[in-house]
Amino acid sequence: MSQMNRRRALQLLAALGTTGLAAGCGSDTDTEGAASPGSPIKIGLIVPSTGPNKAIGDDITNGFQLFLSLNDQQLGGHPVTLVTAEEGDSAKASQGAVDRLVKEGVLALTGVVSSTAMSDIRDTVEQARVPLIGSNASPTSLQSVVYIWRTSYVLDEPGEALGAYLRQLGVSGRIAIFATKGTSSRDVIDGFRRGYEQEGRRLTEDPVLTNDDPNPGKNAFSGVIRKALAKRPDAVFCNYSGTAAVQFIKQLYDEGYEGKLYAPGFLTEGNVLSQLDDGEDGEQRTRILKHGIETALNYSPDLNNTANRVFASAYRKTYSVSPTTYAMASYDAAQVLNKAIRLVGANPTPQAVNLALGKIGQIDSPRGAWQFNQPRTPQQKWYLRRVMLDGRLLSNVVVNELATLG
Repeated sequence: MSQMNRRRALQLLAALGTTGLAAGCGSDTDTEGAASPGSPIKIGLIVPSTGPNKAIGDDITNGFQLFLSLNDQQLGGHPVTLVTAEEGDSAKASQGAVDRLVKEGVLALTGVVSSTAMSDIRDTVEQARVPLIGSNASPTSLQSVVYIWRTSYVLDEPGEALGAYLRQLGVSGRIAIFATKGTSSRDVIDGFRRGYEQEGRRLTEDPVLTNDDPNPGKNAFSGVIRKALAKRPDAVFCNYSGTAAVQFIKQLYDEGYEGKLYAPGFLTEGNVLSQLDDGEDGEQRTRILKHGIETALNYSPDLNNTANRVFASAYRKTYSVSPTTYAMASYDAAQVLNKAIRLVGANPTPQAVNLALGKIGQIDSPRGAWQFNQPRTPQQKWYLRRVMLDGRLLSNVVVNELATLG
């Protein structure tokens, strides 16, 4: 960390009333000292400001902004202007966002919530030759790219980690699988199958694919759940998030399921647990704690490392909530841009930054150390998280490491 950034961290430490902030605010080994900042640069942020993905977009914005606030609003020694564009819900909208930001002269792009949007803008980004540091979903089909990097994950990875875990536990292949229709869920299920179907194991149940409705009703899942439970599965695996996750979990237990529920960690990210938690003697909380929800994710706010203590503490003080994996990945997007731009030096160009991204090495991240692999996604650890009480609230608590993938 530079002397300038260390001073800024100490200032923020005093403002936040937090201890230990300066100790882990990044691991750069730059030597800029008190040198004057470089020329101003623009970074383009593509996120949704409305609709079902707005909460994730807000987390991504907050994570990137937090890194800037801890680093004098600079990346690589250059003052930053963050220019935001609407991701939208169509290929035309997301491609238009890229075009507008490129015309405004951004040095790099970041954000993008939807895996469909990421696929839609692939050619636009590659033709523009401006690096995009994606900070959320990455479909398995996004391969052989030059200018697209991701600090999040590939969609098949959480399923693969959980599939291997259930195989090792000796859970039979009679697992009920629920997910929304679409390519994202197909990636998740394919990963789960690949992780489980080894050493002679086979999944026997066909996946139950439900409509991709961001606001399903109170009985939206009841019929298909009842039908699947009639086959007496040994476990349930699902892929939902947000309101759909809340409704699926409620309806699963309402239909009498008494086993464990397994899922990618998006099932319980954000405010899902707060919506499910009905208090100390609440029926919903009792059922969750009795039967158990276990998820696989690349991050949890309770990870015990210096970088996460800094990040999670500052995030809670700034935004009054615990950080999600979405916020963490965006914070790391700023980290990698900081490193790459510093490597380029005084006169960064998009092409030079893109080349430098391949040379930045290991990232000291709140999730634990990671680095880019050849497909430009993280080689990183995946954690098993269990929904447990943390004080008086339901929380995702890390139980152990599942795998290193990527």
